[in-house]
Amino acid sequence: MENYTELAEQILQQESDLQFVEFSNQSAIQIGNAILERATNGDKLIAVDIRKNGQVLFHAKMEGTGPNNDRWIDRKINVVNHFGHSSYYMHVLYKSWNTTIEESAFVDPMDYAAEGGSFPIIIKNVGHIGTISVSGLEGHEDHGLIIAVLEDFLKC
Repeated sequence: MENYTELAEQILQQESDLQFVEFSNQSAIQIGNAILERATNGDKLIAVDIRKNGQVLFHAKMEGTGPNNDRWIDRKINVVNHFGHSSYYMHVLYKSWNTTIEESAFVDPMDYAAEGGSFPIIIKNVGHIGTISVSGLEGHEDHGLIIAVLEDFLKC
């Protein structure tokens, strides 16, 4: 059995560490392209979506992805926007409580997916202003891909 408490703390630390001073359209393009490049180098097929204040700044889908990936992205984004934490953090939190988001938060599973792959864009001293999302891999891999790129981008 996984140590959910330790993993949840690690994800919260990522949310604290991986914050921006500013986030522009150009930032979204650079991060989105870096995620695609990393996925390509790892022979992974993904869809990427980056939104700021509800506006799509970057969206790309590799061969082999489709409308289902878009649906997963939307459901993960809903979790981030509702709870203010990454979708993977919420996944781990509910696992640690031995329940699901549907049972505990009374949300529709057709609209919410507490699974790894959507991370909040947080501006230091401002707060959550958007999301970076990936779909196509296992949830922890979607999350890990975003984290690896943000660590490089933010030089963490």
